[in-house]
Amino acid sequence: MRSALQPSEYRPANEIAALQPDFADPVAAADFPQAILRFRNDRWAPTVGLGDLSDAEWVAHFGRFAPLEGSLPQPLALRYHGHQFRQYNPDIGDGRGFLFAQVRDGAGRLLDLGTKGSGQTPYSRFGDGRLTLKGGMREILATEMLEALGVNTSKTFSIIETGEALERNDEPSPTRAAVMVRLSHSHIRIGSFQRAAYFDDKPLLERLTDYALTKLYGETPGDNPPAQLLGRVVERTADLAASYMVAGFVHGVLNSDNINVTGESFDYGPWRFTPLWEPGFTAAYFDHSGLYAFGRQAEAIHWDVAQLAVSLRPLVEAEPLIAQLERFPQLYGEAMARRFCWRLGVAQSGDAAAMIEAAVKGMIASQTPIDCFFQDWRGGDPREGAPYAGEEWAAFREAMAGCEPSGTKDHAYWTDPTPCSMPIDEVEGIWRAIDGNDDWTPLHAKVAAIRRMGDAMGDAPDMG
Repeated sequence: MRSALQPSEYRPANEIAALQPDFADPVAAADFPQAILRFRNDRWAPTVGLGDLSDAEWVAHFGRFAPLEGSLPQPLALRYHGHQFRQYNPDIGDGRGFLFAQVRDGAGRLLDLGTKGSGQTPYSRFGDGRLTLKGGMREILATEMLEALGVNTSKTFSIIETGEALERNDEPSPTRAAVMVRLSHSHIRIGSFQRAAYFDDKPLLERLTDYALTKLYGETPGDNPPAQLLGRVVERTADLAASYMVAGFVHGVLNSDNINVTGESFDYGPWRFTPLWEPGFTAAYFDHSGLYAFGRQAEAIHWDVAQLAVSLRPLVEAEPLIAQLERFPQLYGEAMARRFCWRLGVAQSGDAAAMIEAAVKGMIASQTPIDCFFQDWRGGDPREGAPYAGEEWAAFREAMAGCEPSGTKDHAYWTDPTPCSMPIDEVEGIWRAIDGNDDWTPLHAKVAAIRRMGDAMGDAPDMG
């Protein structure tokens, strides 16, 4: 969140050592032919004391992976399993990434620096361990847009082009390669617990639970640590699911190995922003059944969290875990109300669920784009203007009549004639400029526009 963007001194950590040797495998980064710095996140680098690195030092650490002083002595490829499209897979893990370092921000929060595209590991199977430059560019756009829209997301910290030509079956090849570093509040996944349960490793399950509670949530374990942790994950992931909906975002691959136990969104592959409120909209061309469609994301995330509950069963009876799982629907509804009103710029009051239902019906009936809807109503009062004067908007107009303004409208962004959006055609156009002419200007301009919108939006609401 933008309020966290406070400079801090460099504070290295190596808390992950408490989970070793059962949790990860020491690995080495690939030796890349080149290391050309393409993106460094100069907004977030100062928050972990790395803002003063020269470009050469940045490349040495995040392109050549010289260890950060005082942090991990060697990268670690994390071990995990996961349900992938509801099918259990015990043959996965960090196949093209690793945990490179751990650091703390000014508030003492433990953060990971993890990679994508850093080379092969014991879990690469038949993959080359690489990342396309286009994939790295797409991750920049996804994380920047989600951050601006208040989603709890990892941050794209660094992109370095590596001088390799990659062959891919699902896009024109050969294509350029890159290595990415993300800043994330942990890489402990639901799949991390699933692997420990699969091998009936109760000591590791206990250590993972303690690590998540004490290091990630900053809590003292109580009488029932597994249920305590599950409760926190239910709260955070219900909020995450709601934030996706209010942002109009489709992650695309909500497998249990892609759900972080801190409820932070990460690992962006075939993501898309849906222009319209279309529940069946999918982001992944291989999601033939629509399992992870826009309107099914809460269901998918809840199902994944249930797999965490199953994994914790060796440590505790079922009843307290079930009780925590059953909180998800109500928490999701509360988060939808909180986040919808925040993006709309009104104070939450009355029957927010009815107001949201009326808004959704209006958007669907009039085919009003999601971003335009929020921009129009927060930036002005379009009750009498098209398309909001029709009968399909009557219930929403009535609901809005009793709402008090909340978010500020002072920022010049709210006078823009069109909202900052992320249509897929623009994403492809930004890539064509890079790939065809090595022109990074459209990307930098888009990031600046997104951050301007984020500044206008302000911080997303706390869960309370």
